[in-house]
Amino acid sequence: MISPWDRWYTTSCCLCCHVRTGTIILGIWYMLINAVVLLILLSALNDPVQYHYHLTSSDLGTDLDVMDDANMCIAAAISLLMILICGMATYGAYKQHAAWIIPFFCYQIFDFALNTLVAISVVVYPNTIQDYLQQLPGTFPYKEDLMSTNNMCLVFAVLLFVGCILAFKAYLIACVWNCYRYVSGRSTTEVLVYVTTNDTTVLLPPYEETVAIPPKDPPPQYISA
Repeated sequence: MISPWDRWYTTSCCLCCHVRTGTIILGIWYMLINAVVLLILLSALNDPVQYHYHLTSSDLGTDLDVMDDANMCIAAAISLLMILICGMATYGAYKQHAAWIIPFFCYQIFDFALNTLVAISVVVYPNTIQDYLQQLPGTFPYKEDLMSTNNMCLVFAVLLFVGCILAFKAYLIACVWNCYRYVSGRSTTEVLVYVTTNDTTVLLPPYEETVAIPPKDPPPQYISA
């Protein structure tokens, strides 16, 4: 009987490319995005007046600033960590080191769980959408139109949007998982190669096949009288 994991296992992903190639492209894409975010955060910390990252209370109707220096530093550290994790996944997929792909896969699972909690919170507490719209700045485009929309329509639109995001993220998780299985499978099924003294290569069978073959009994010996 085929297990569910083997049923969904494939070595190809979008655009008919290999899962290793897809994981490398995904890792580089995430690194570029986080590098741009890190550059913006560092520029904002260097010159906060130019980038206006301190939002006043009149903009959001709250007493607190959205971003201060401490939050900016935390966001920059998270972006730097994400660059490291994505770089590890890219290197692991390129050099076929399965253990290097695990941190990026765990990040994908964590991100998918957070988006799932967002969808659940929208279903359980549908009024949170209206509360969120009221906290938006007055200059936000189409704010009045969104607030005048039926609450059920807003919930349906948000769930549809989050559902599409979850489906796309699930597909990317499957691609990275298949890449991990492919890389780990190649490392465990490689045969042992021994080079003899006369520069000839000897290939030994896998260990499982060697253990499965029972040893042959020695031929009987006859002693003459």
